[in-house]
Amino acid sequence: MSDRNSHGSGPPDLNQLRTFLAVHRTGSFTAAARGLRLSQPTVTAQIRALEERLGRELFERRPRGVVPLPHADDLAARLAEPLDRLADVAGAGPERAPEPVHLAGPAEFLCTVLLGVLAPLTDQGVRLRVATGLTDPLLTELRAGHHDLVVATRRPRGRSLHAEPFSDEDFVLVAAPAWADRLSAAPLPDALERAPLVAYAEDLPIARRYWRHVFDRRLQVRAAVTVPDLRGVVAAVTAGAGWSVLPGYLCRAELASGALRLLHRPEDPPINTAYLVRRPGPSANPHVALVRERLLAAARTW
Repeated sequence: MSDRNSHGSGPPDLNQLRTFLAVHRTGSFTAAARGLRLSQPTVTAQIRALEERLGRELFERRPRGVVPLPHADDLAARLAEPLDRLADVAGAGPERAPEPVHLAGPAEFLCTVLLGVLAPLTDQGVRLRVATGLTDPLLTELRAGHHDLVVATRRPRGRSLHAEPFSDEDFVLVAAPAWADRLSAAPLPDALERAPLVAYAEDLPIARRYWRHVFDRRLQVRAAVTVPDLRGVVAAVTAGAGWSVLPGYLCRAELASGALRLLHRPEDPPINTAYLVRRPGPSANPHVALVRERLLAAARTW
């Protein structure tokens, strides 16, 4: 193919259009390359060639992905249906299974709740790749195309990501029975500030929030034990290491069995809203929508 045919002359190449639509839908050259099974330099080169053919830029390049310009939105709207139909025809057959769905979020919530919700989807051919971590790094990775869906503990800023309220978790003040009996001899919260605290991190984010919301005062203690996994905090408190503030879903079984006791019943307990976050626009992978719909449907019953 001559340079005249490949740059600025003639109709756009079908592969360039497919690549353009994948980048538009994912908001990332990296994610588009993964979905198309191409190298990132190939995706970049195809987009540049298409821009040269059309005589205008299609995307605004940013450190964390790309944002489509108005002309790109118009082009994507015209291309989506015919290219999707062509992909359905070309992809008919058992050898063209959708890519795995990349889901990320807090380790405790994913492992304790969400994997059980999603388990039946594997019988429908859905493949999952699960990653865990803190919200801010995971949202950065989502923008860069490393994940399809992220469960976030806060709503992301800006318009580069789409967030849906997903689940409300309440926080409970708990201890093992022996500590609960000892703490009942003195009024709260003073008694707690003289007893050992088991926490997720040194800055006590969950306990400090509980103190501000429920007791309207600052928590003036240091942790006796820190465990960077709330399931470990549950285990330590159940074993008698002290008291803690935990998400209710994580210690519901221990409270029901009596292994843990509720130390306080506030009229207005603190609640944290989790969000299901994705990049704007439909995904080229139909299983992403299947996982999202399954999670949202399950959340309505919690």
